[in-house]
Amino acid sequence: MKKNAVVITTKDSIAVATVELKAGDIASMFIGDSEKEVTLIDDISFGHKIAISPVAKGEHVIKYGESIGLATQDIKVGEWVHVHNVESARGRGDQQ
Repeated sequence: MKKNAVVITTKDSIAVATVELKAGDIASMFIGDSEKEVTLIDDISFGHKIAISPVAKGEHVIKYGESIGLATQDIKVGEWVHVHNVESARGRGDQQ
């Protein structure tokens, strides 16, 4: 299957869509030397993030091997990851 999402490091909890994807589509990607497929729950626009592992509310969302924010709700594999379910922890004294 042709790859339609990119994962930068094996630590990442998200992938980035390289094409427009619809709910029910399969996102296909490499994670390190392994291939992974995820069935999408939501429509995902080009360049947007897809959860490739579950992220519990309050946990860090990892992209490029680094935290890009905290989940504001539980995020399931295949869900769209964006401002509706992630908030920045940068510059906040109450979040690390």
